[in-house]
Amino acid sequence: MIDLAALRAIDFHTHAEEPCGCHADDGYDALQATMARHFRAPWRHPPTIDETAAHYRAQRIAAVIFPVDAERETGYRRYRNEEVAEAAARHADILIPFGSIDPARGRMGAREARRLVAEHGIRGFKFHPTMQGFYPNDRMAWPLYEAIAEAGVPALLHTGQTGVGAGMRGGNGMRLKYSNPMYLDDVAADFPDMQIIAAHPSFPWQEEALAVAVHKPNVWIDLSGWRPKYFPPILIQYANTLLKDRVLFGSDWPMIAPEGWLAEFADLPIRDAVRPMILKDNAARLLGLKEAA
Repeated sequence: MIDLAALRAIDFHTHAEEPCGCHADDGYDALQATMARHFRAPWRHPPTIDETAAHYRAQRIAAVIFPVDAERETGYRRYRNEEVAEAAARHADILIPFGSIDPARGRMGAREARRLVAEHGIRGFKFHPTMQGFYPNDRMAWPLYEAIAEAGVPALLHTGQTGVGAGMRGGNGMRLKYSNPMYLDDVAADFPDMQIIAAHPSFPWQEEALAVAVHKPNVWIDLSGWRPKYFPPILIQYANTLLKDRVLFGSDWPMIAPEGWLAEFADLPIRDAVRPMILKDNAARLLGLKEAA
């Protein structure tokens, strides 16, 4: 059970990268090593879920944690959602498990999503259009979105440029076009009761992301994947005002450590009343977390 009062923040964007990183033969190790250089991350192999939990517990930060099912598009082995759920259950005081399903799995994926929520305590689902090779408004994803909406859990979708594949030959074959946040507008319109998080400051489409979030009240923005010192002024302006109740702290662990992100965020001109909303309160409301009685 998560003790909200004891937390200083909720990180809405952390990755479960092991045991995937153990498989050197499918190229995943090379991808992770290149990303670590891109983000200047200090590790040789990504941390395990148990190591992630220990780090976050020491920091008094809860973490939404997820894999990315991109096996079809990339060849990187799928991390079983059940395994993530089981590992997170060992650390239920600090970890909040999300699943990931390639939307190309169609109705089979929709069945899996319903089962994961009902039987394994999965609290939401992560999509990475660039890694998974699909436009978010491709109707092949509709059966999966329908299952997520029916379950009443949020969908978190990567937007903007990604550090995944950055600097590799041909960007490792990954295409940025899939992650334009404007494609979320169709999803938000057709699934108005599904809460949708546009992950990351959406470079180079920041204004598109803000426009969609302002127009569609079921769209949120997480601030992961970029150090706060690089946030554009318009993002800070909207986080302080029109979107103050739908902006979420996220780090992109293990590429960015939450404590470093928080230290830079403290220097931003965020209003005193808004800061706790971004760091914890908005996420707690979205996830349905309650203070202990």
